[in-house]
Amino acid sequence: MTSDAVVDALVRSCFQVMGVLTRIGAENDLSLTQLRVLGILRDRRARVTDLALFLGVDKSSMSGLIDRAERRGLIGRDRNPGDRRATDVFLTPAGIELTGRLYADVRRALEPATRELDAEQQRTLVTLLDPILIGSAGPGPLSPA
Repeated sequence: MTSDAVVDALVRSCFQVMGVLTRIGAENDLSLTQLRVLGILRDRRARVTDLALFLGVDKSSMSGLIDRAERRGLIGRDRNPGDRRATDVFLTPAGIELTGRLYADVRRALEPATRELDAEQQRTLVTLLDPILIGSAGPGPLSPA
């Protein structure tokens, strides 16, 4: 298999997943970037500056995204305990509930594709994707643990 075939397969799978995420986000009045923020915060607190860097948006755009989510009661802000000059964002109970529901919706939407793989193939896929996904996050506070 050529590297072009690998790239093509990755791109096609990304398009499929992005289509699902975009549709589910729109059904919940969320942009793809807002959906990404909720997904990132699902299991952590994060500094605003780290989120902006990871998402590739400037700090003012990030602040606007956070402001909108905060007005909806989905995200809260607090001083970073290790650096009082920095601000952390986190999911509120309403944000946790919505994120759980969104994850279930995504899981249901992708299930037709994932059920084509048996359990061993699913494990292999995760194993193969891990180095790619960790590499894209780069080292830092938003990298998977």
